[in-house]
Parts: sequence; structure tokens; C-alpha cells
Amino acid sequence: MSNPQHDNLIRALPYARRYARALSGSQVRGDGLVADSLKDMLSGDEPTSDPRAALYTHVTRRFDRLAGPGTPEIGLRRKQRQLLLLTSLEEMPIEGAAPVVGLDLEFAKAELADARDRLRASAATDVLIIEDEPIIAMDIEELVQGCGHRVVGVASTERDAVDIARRTRPGLILADINLGAGGDGANAVSRILQSHHVPVIFVTAYPERLLTGEEVEPAFVITKPFEPIMLAVATYQAVTGGVHLD
Repeated sequence: MSNPQHDNLIRALPYARRYARALSGSQVRGDGLVADSLKDMLSGDEPTSDPRAALYTHVTRRFDRLAGPGTPEIGLRRKQRQLLLLTSLEEMPIEGAAPVVGLDLEFAKAELADARDRLRASAATDVLIIEDEPIIAMDIEELVQGCGHRVVGVASTERDAVDIARRTRPGLILADINLGAGGDGANAVSRILQSHHVPVIFVTAYPERLLTGEEVEPAFVITKPFEPIMLAVATYQAVTGGVHLD
């Protein structure tokens, strides 16, 4: 017989993986956080009306325990990063995100507002956009520049992407997966990473397809269509590498 709570947890896994990967800056570390959190939840008798929020909470608590109080933080405080990821990347209301990170609602609101102000003053980097749809590419370029970054090139094919990356050595790649006749964005990124280590954010309308945990996958994924704050948070996490765990 199907267990509804178990089924809901399974459906929440891709989104918990996205959160954990972006928070830790790594597919391996993020997926490990989710796997251990899921084991804790399935081995206990903790009832919940919102399995997705419960999984986010377990991931956050486990992350905090592993990171420890002395872990260096770059720019944003840890709780600020968590709130930004939950409210922007995972699109949770602040009323839901505050208990996930263990903060009083009013304090969480203040931390989130401060975090967004800090984002606007964050260090800029050079960005390569890989996108085959011209109108979408122009929109993304405008958003990237609005986040304070410099666009060094827009590629619509695998070949162009590899060539531009070789010439410009970008500090961040923002890549679509499906490039139509121009090839595959993931293949382009794979070729670029063979000679240039750079953080990558994949943009897709179907994030769950990239978050199965079964193979080498991106650490940073955002969903089309996306808001400017979502892009700002993802680029900040990608460039700074999240908060690393030992």
C-alpha cells in the first residue's frame, strides 16, 4: 500500500537537492545532506503536513551542525544565504522559510532585507550566457547586468560557447540545456570545463530532470521563467561557492 507521506517526500527530493547543492556549493555535498536527512525522517515517526518544508528543515539543521559556528562566511551570513535560497530559489514565503532556518519571523524579515541589500553590493564577475533563443538571451543579459555583472559573450551553439569561453575566460557560465539545432548546453559546459574551471548555473524549465542524484549533475540550477532576485542569489552562491563543509 502506498504511503502518502513517503510519496510526498520522494516528490520533494529534487527541490531539496537544489537547495542543498546551492547552499553547500557542491552536488556531492548537497546530495549527501539530503540523503542523510531523508534517512533521519524515514527512520522516525515525525508527522508533518508539509514534507517538502520538513525536508528543507532537516537539511538546514544538518548543514548547520556540519558547518559549525566557526566556519568562515563570505559576504552574507549563513542564515541570510539560507533565507535567500529558500525564498528566491525555492520560492517559499518568508513565513515558511523562517521556521526552516530556526529564526523568529520578524528577525528573519530583517535578515532577508539586509541580505538583499548586500547582494546589490556584491562583487561583479564576467558572465558567459549560453542560450539559443535571441529574445530570452537578451532578457537574461539584461538581468545579469542588472545584478552588477559583465556579459562577455552570448553563445547560441556549443561551438560558439567553447570558443567564447576560451577567449574570455569567464568567471561564471549561465547555460540553457537545449540549444535546438545548435547542440546541447550541458555538452558545451563539459567541454569548457576540461580546460577552464568555472562555476556554472543551468537554466531549465524542468529542474527535476537535472536533480535525480544518479549521475554527475550541476550544483546550481534555476527554473525558467525566473525573477531577477532568483538569478542574483544563484549567481552569488555560484561565484562565492556557497559555504563549504569540511
